[in-house]
Amino acid sequence: MIQVKELKKVYSGVIVVNIPQLEIRKGESVGLVGNNGAGKTTLFRMMLDLIRPEAGEVLSNNEPVAGHEHWKNYTASYLDEGFLIDYLTPEEYFYFIGGLHQQTRAHVDDFLAGYGDFFNGEILKRGKYIRDLSKGNQTKVGIASCMLQNPELLMLDEPFANIDPTTQFRLKNIIKDANRKGVTTLVSSHDLNHVTDVCDRILLMEKGKIIKDIATNSSTLAELEAYFAIGNSIEPPASAELNIDPEENH
Repeated sequence: MIQVKELKKVYSGVIVVNIPQLEIRKGESVGLVGNNGAGKTTLFRMMLDLIRPEAGEVLSNNEPVAGHEHWKNYTASYLDEGFLIDYLTPEEYFYFIGGLHQQTRAHVDDFLAGYGDFFNGEILKRGKYIRDLSKGNQTKVGIASCMLQNPELLMLDEPFANIDPTTQFRLKNIIKDANRKGVTTLVSSHDLNHVTDVCDRILLMEKGKIIKDIATNSSTLAELEAYFAIGNSIEPPASAELNIDPEENH
């Protein structure tokens, strides 16, 4: 579903993303992990055509995302609160997003009724603008608005940050349920436990490169914890850099 080819992004003379080849197949659940500055959010933003690379391209269903529009019809993403319209109430925002996808207010209301536990009584009918919500509640609004769109591709950057443990548990169920229904999910997170729980494939980024491409199994969490515990900074060999083949990991 997603293909990355010879992708490079440079800031102030420093290469912050350098991915020769990457493929994410339809229906996969993929986690992206790495320390701050590894290039995770920059990669996501290039996948969403929010920033342009110096070289290379990202294809979604064989269509370049840069300069094209069709992929937006089946893609939903939440990277940060900048994706929200903060001068609206949550209800107004949900109705706006629903309207963009030809959904009636009644349809949106029915959808929101199913998110009562996820919202935990803190989002709807509170008389607040989105800008006045906590960071965690803004995240809830962003994630729910993604699911409202019935996406084929779901991209979430640090969705577990700023939300309480109960909501984290409910969010994991939302992501798993979406993936079971065939939604391709990409989740970036610093929380190794959560990301290994919801994703069947983990991409480890270091200095803009994908240095490990791991099929999730019972030892994956321990492997990642060991990697970060000793502060590894591994430069991958050329063969690993140029031949990231997901077929070898399944």
